[in-house]
Amino acid sequence: MRDDLTAALLTWYDGHARDLPWRVPPGSGRRPDPYRVWLSEIMLQQTTVAAVRAYFLRFTEIWPTVTDLAAAEDTEVMGAWAGLGYYARARNLLKCARVVASEHGGRFPDTEAGLLTLPGIGPYTAAAIAAIAFDRPAVVVDGNVERVMARLRRIETPLPAAKAPIRAAMAELTPDRRPGDYAQAVMDLGATICTPKSPGCMLCPWRDACAARLAGVAETLPVKAPKKAKPTRRGLLYLARRGDTWLLEQRPDEGLLGGMLAFPTSDWSEAPTPAPPALADWYELGEVRHTFTHFHLILTVLAADRPGPPSRGAFAPLDPSTLPTVFRKAHALMTKRHGTGD
Repeated sequence: MRDDLTAALLTWYDGHARDLPWRVPPGSGRRPDPYRVWLSEIMLQQTTVAAVRAYFLRFTEIWPTVTDLAAAEDTEVMGAWAGLGYYARARNLLKCARVVASEHGGRFPDTEAGLLTLPGIGPYTAAAIAAIAFDRPAVVVDGNVERVMARLRRIETPLPAAKAPIRAAMAELTPDRRPGDYAQAVMDLGATICTPKSPGCMLCPWRDACAARLAGVAETLPVKAPKKAKPTRRGLLYLARRGDTWLLEQRPDEGLLGGMLAFPTSDWSEAPTPAPPALADWYELGEVRHTFTHFHLILTVLAADRPGPPSRGAFAPLDPSTLPTVFRKAHALMTKRHGTGD
């Protein structure tokens, strides 16, 4: 039964694998580049394939190898990452690239244990790289895999308690031969057929073995615990411009948007304390809103036409595309209100 299921899925994958820029097509005879596998896995954390594709292509065009990335300037990499979110990933990306370049001769370790010693690589990412890049029989479980396994085995325990039996189900079916293709096949099955809503069960290579489909409960699985309501934080954002330059500062390395170039702000809390970065007649432009993983943020945007010398940050030319999304929204608000360009 195990071998039959694995064989059926791999046959399906050979004909239906997604065309992704970081992937080596099945049957091509080529081995995946560990650098491209690692880069894609870091980018895909908490982010969709559609959002990652353009960033991946840009990164690999500018920095085609891990040693190229390791030699890059922090600000250049953080700017290229802007808009992709979860900025700690970008900081760890650089740390990891530099460790691989300096301590491993530019070659990634080829085992889960070795990969886990690198900055920014946790259990899932280590398993994914080991399986996909090095064809190790590692157990790879992402959101798509959770959904497929919960349905195949009809695991009705709510997440996150269901993670253990889901992992056990994936481990049971992971083959010694082509484990990397198998991991990607389960991911593709979840992304294209075993979707959260309206799964295409009649197209699925595992339809006859799927316990949830046979019971008529496929769309209800996996069961998820109710989400907690996200709190709302507020803050003040300060926009000041002199000619073609804007008042900018680099955010602290630790914390949200760490290390990113940004407009000055106050603290983000229920009752933020004003923190103007310069003496000026600040006036209100409006609000920008953004949602992070654990809270909603509302920033009141204040602008000044003739600010005094700044007490923090410095005036510099600005490429808005290098700003985190919430700050790009503020820049767009000012552009719309006043017709000012970049």
